[in-house]
Amino acid sequence: MIAKTETEITALREGGRRLGTILRVLAADIRPGISTAELNERAESLIRAGGDAPAFLNYTPQGARRPYPGTLCASVNEEVVHGIPNEKPRTLKEGDIIALDLGLVHDGLIVDAALTVGVGVVDATAKKLIKTAQAALSAGIKKTKVGNTIGDIGYAIGVVIEKAGFVAANELGGHAVGKRVHEEPFVPNWGVPGSGVKLAEGMVLALEPIVNEGTANIKQLSDGYTIVTRDGKRSSHFEHTILITKKGPEILTK
Repeated sequence: MIAKTETEITALREGGRRLGTILRVLAADIRPGISTAELNERAESLIRAGGDAPAFLNYTPQGARRPYPGTLCASVNEEVVHGIPNEKPRTLKEGDIIALDLGLVHDGLIVDAALTVGVGVVDATAKKLIKTAQAALSAGIKKTKVGNTIGDIGYAIGVVIEKAGFVAANELGGHAVGKRVHEEPFVPNWGVPGSGVKLAEGMVLALEPIVNEGTANIKQLSDGYTIVTRDGKRSSHFEHTILITKKGPEILTK
């Protein structure tokens, strides 16, 4: 993981500000009756209106058989991550939860963020699931400091998830970001304190706690992207792009 230059950091700060604003707008649009396709169109329109580009649209991750067809990853209920919003759109209904995961390219640099929102009135477990993912992200961010390690971050995230009685989704987590959507190192949502890559000033990480209501086991659907829980129970996740500074973590996508 290579530290970003001052010029790159300036671009990431502005891109992060723009992405945070767009996600807040999308979250406010969540209501029963809106479709994931509508949310996808709104996300792309807002990104392009600012002169930026979607980071996920036509992105082909390692091992994928085709480019990702949407701008937004919209994952509803049992969908863990990478829900395709525009091929078989889902219309949201009262009591659903939806994770909105979005990437933006500004001046050639990529920022990545996500949040989970309840649709209308949701049950107590859904509220707890959402709050746990948000709290786990906050715990991980606090450990994103010069001299700490990837293991310190993962351990802090994992403790919050376990104490709440939930589990982290198997094999999924955060990553470094900047010039590419996914950069090394991987940032798991569990870990051993003091282990892994040591953090240094100028590094940029996308922390992404992904919390399942039931089993940690997941599977990928035939569309090649959507990942769901194997037991059909719900999943929630939050994500911020974080810059490591001498003064501590700076949330770029706040």
